[in-house]
Amino acid sequence: MLMIRLQRVGRIHEPKFRVVLTDSKNGPKSGKYVEVLGSYDARIKNDVKQLDVEKIKYWISKGAKLSDTLHNFLVHGKVISGKKVNALPKKTPIKKDVPAETVAAAPAAPAAEAPVEAPAA
Repeated sequence: MLMIRLQRVGRIHEPKFRVVLTDSKNGPKSGKYVEVLGSYDARIKNDVKQLDVEKIKYWISKGAKLSDTLHNFLVHGKVISGKKVNALPKKTPIKKDVPAETVAAAPAAPAAEAPVEAPAA
């Protein structure tokens, strides 16, 4: 599946990104892409003018998916309509291995044996 995502190309402490069309199996640092669709400088607010909006809309119409971050960026820049999505990692609560039903249905702990009397002195 094709995906439109950001690919970092800037130097240390100078974040710049390419907006690329790539296969979803390629990692963001692999450097492999099908087409460059624009660039984004993170130090400039709302840098939408560097994007090829027509090509992005064309590839979306052909079935390419947007990364969460790029989707939020395009919604904020009013290039596409829709709600922003949560791009942060999804945290799941820690689940216990034993369901609560089995704990409640389990028999009580076996009764302790009768106490052993100490020998009389």
